[in-house]
Amino acid sequence: MLLSKFRGNPFYLNEDDIAWVEDTLSSLTQEQKIGQLFFLIAYGNDRTQTENIVRKVQAGGVMCRCMPAKELVAAVGEMQEKSALPLLVAANLEAGGNGIAAEGTLVGSQMSVAATGDPENAARLGEVCAEEGKAVGANYAFAPVCDIDYNFRNPITNTRTYGADPATVAECASRYMKECQSRGMAVSVKHFPGDGRDERDQHLCTTVNDMSCEEWDKTYGAIYSRLIAEGAKTFMVGHIMQPAYSKALNPALKDDEILPASLSKELLCGLLRKKLGFEGLIITDATTMAGFDAAMPRDRAVPAAVAAGCDMFLFTKNLDEDYAFMERGVKEGIITKERLDEAVARILALKASLGLHKKDNRPSLSGAEAVLGCERFRGYARKVADESITLVKAEKGVLPLTPAKYKRVLVYDIESGENPLGYARASGIFEKVRPLLEKEGFLVTRFVPKPGNEGKTAAFGEIAKNYDLILYFCNLATKSNQTTVRIEWLNPMGSNVPRYVTSVPTVFISTENPYHLLDVPMVRTYINTYGLNEFTLPCLIEKLAGRSEFKGKSPVDPFCGRWDTHR
Repeated sequence: MLLSKFRGNPFYLNEDDIAWVEDTLSSLTQEQKIGQLFFLIAYGNDRTQTENIVRKVQAGGVMCRCMPAKELVAAVGEMQEKSALPLLVAANLEAGGNGIAAEGTLVGSQMSVAATGDPENAARLGEVCAEEGKAVGANYAFAPVCDIDYNFRNPITNTRTYGADPATVAECASRYMKECQSRGMAVSVKHFPGDGRDERDQHLCTTVNDMSCEEWDKTYGAIYSRLIAEGAKTFMVGHIMQPAYSKALNPALKDDEILPASLSKELLCGLLRKKLGFEGLIITDATTMAGFDAAMPRDRAVPAAVAAGCDMFLFTKNLDEDYAFMERGVKEGIITKERLDEAVARILALKASLGLHKKDNRPSLSGAEAVLGCERFRGYARKVADESITLVKAEKGVLPLTPAKYKRVLVYDIESGENPLGYARASGIFEKVRPLLEKEGFLVTRFVPKPGNEGKTAAFGEIAKNYDLILYFCNLATKSNQTTVRIEWLNPMGSNVPRYVTSVPTVFISTENPYHLLDVPMVRTYINTYGLNEFTLPCLIEKLAGRSEFKGKSPVDPFCGRWDTHR
């Protein structure tokens, strides 16, 4: 019965493909079936890692972190060669091919794409992710992010989303998905049942989508329904609770029995499968997150995720231990034979839908080098940079910025630490900006706080006397394992706070987070870039100088709902 469904949306298998799925499934041992449930991770071309993935576990898939193309091609080639079944090879292809290959193109964050106002740029992002990903052996994009950035305090969604408007999210995600999948790259709609409502991080705790069923249907549900109808092959489910639907589908549930989607039969089978009609593959988000572990003891949670309706299990905390937990879950009947076969059949069907069983899935370095960072893709990145930069508010008469008006410029740079997940961001912002400003003819000074407390700090008049313009470049990226994305000011006494806005023309540029007006409401000229690719800063300078117009439109409320930020 299940195999017959594979003829339709989203796999559209022909009779030969279905025969391969059926024959392969019947030939696998129980041990091999259990191995197919696991989606492991590769950090480089390491032989022990390869042996674990393809020999010890016989995993169904592997996610690659960003690494140099040479190393990546060797790693994927070896894994595919040694694997008895073709591997699903995935990456966080959210912003460009740089999500998997160091030489890949960073087109721009999803929010920068949305800020252009042109959904065609989302399609071009999908093209780059598919072509550059395939060039190094990937066949599966952990994207698009279909979360809605309702809560400006959320430390994770932010610029990874297409914004706060469900219609924009749906259209951009649809364009990305169609382009990717038309080029042989499966996508994963994430993170069901929807992040962006909570202000907490599922890496650190189980989070909550607090919408009513009716609200959810009109927003997240509408996005998911459209993408399912249009052929989304997979969904990634988050460690996110949706209490309203959990209770609606199971009125007997008590509050302390509500589980995150990754462990919830109500949300997986009742909402995603039955109500929304999704027949593709379901994969968990990373099970190394506290949002998963905190829900129940791990020995129970590992098999419970599959028993509840997930087909693949993303990552392990301890490979031997988690495999033993899954194996025991099968032996004890927590995962029934029927549920195991159903999950593995969907894994095989996804592979067949991508034609992995019919081709050599090993990439070549020459092929990768011909595609990665090619001029066409860099042109897309340049276009997104030019069209996304947003002038949120402007003090009359301050722009454009020219040396004739403001020769002496004081630059305040505010940076964040390294992002361990490798999401798009740049570091050393002052070193990148300074030569661009000096080329324009400005005399540039970097702000350095002077020691001293009350009565001993630098004189107020020094700034107004010595500088014609103050420029802020705030480069604070969102990342996992943090609970907020706010500006932490320097001592003494917040010495780098924009305190001279009434005395010296001041322009504040946020290169990453679109919500910094919350912390600098006194600033009267404010700009968002939603991330940095190689063209963002040159495009920004062109706009500041008046040679190019500001074209971006904010996909979120940069004023954070506050009246004073508008002044």
